[in-house]
Amino acid sequence: MSAGALVVDTRSVDQRDRDGDLPGAVVIDRNVLEWRLDPSSPHRLPIADDPARRIVVVCNEGYSSSLAAHTLQRLGLTRATDLIGGFQAWAVLHKRSD
Repeated sequence: MSAGALVVDTRSVDQRDRDGDLPGAVVIDRNVLEWRLDPSSPHRLPIADDPARRIVVVCNEGYSSSLAAHTLQRLGLTRATDLIGGFQAWAVLHKRSD
């Protein structure tokens, strides 16, 4: 995020309620991710205005985010990627640094 990446949390409401928020991330439900970030979509979010911007998709454990990042790349968001291990991996690292 400090380098300008857009971090997108696609976890369900239940997962976010249970485990907490990912600070600084934009929450986008997985089922609407493509049309909210697609550069050609009239329904894309204003923060998704640069197709060259790094987008980091985060799910709970890193599985669905890998597929989502691949789909975003196919839409022209070539710098889309995901967080390996998802929120759970981030939470373990964050807990260690506290």
